[in-house]
Amino acid sequence: MRSTMPPGCLPLVIFFGLMLALPFFFANLLLAALGKLGLSPQSSFLAALGIFLGGMVNIPVKHIEREEMIEVTPFTLFGFDSMFPIFQRRRTYTIIAVNVGGCVVPTALAIYELSRVASVGPNALVAAGAATAINILVCYRLARPVPQLGIALPALLPALVAAACALLFVPDMAPSIAFAAGVFGPLIGADLLHLRDLKGISAGVASIGGAGTFDGIVLSALVATLLA
Repeated sequence: MRSTMPPGCLPLVIFFGLMLALPFFFANLLLAALGKLGLSPQSSFLAALGIFLGGMVNIPVKHIEREEMIEVTPFTLFGFDSMFPIFQRRRTYTIIAVNVGGCVVPTALAIYELSRVASVGPNALVAAGAATAINILVCYRLARPVPQLGIALPALLPALVAAACALLFVPDMAPSIAFAAGVFGPLIGADLLHLRDLKGISAGVASIGGAGTFDGIVLSALVATLLA
């Protein structure tokens, strides 16, 4: 029996199939990582939902005045900057924003995990602080400003550092410590401590925790948790 599929279509079918499966794959990874943090299934689902949906929302917190004009789309704050190029505008300032799904939700979870670590004892909390400080230093040294993009950081290295420190210092609480170090390492070391570098980057919106300008907080935290 001969196939009725035109030649060359099979690779396209496989490609689009993989593209459709990727969101479910990452969702399962996210839920698996959150499950290791001691969250209930309901709490894990709500946290995952907050990360996914919150990733489309940026909260403006500051303006940085610039001498040159910058092209920006009004929908950038909602993650749709490339979808509506006809609405581009020119202005002389950069908006510093905080991404809800990429920064606010992970930070809240990290604080909760540190509270769980503190309940174990002061030594565990000190170890968590040491792991976080090491990852902050590593992220600070490796982060580099990239024109038209923002602050770039190697994707997996902060996660590896966070997981290694957590397993070395407090193996019993490794997932919680790895998650906290994975969040605060890129957030503080790569994002907050490099805010001054934004003056040399032509970006209309610098979103802390938002993909495209600052990114890697969620990726670092989740990969570190899975490895720990």
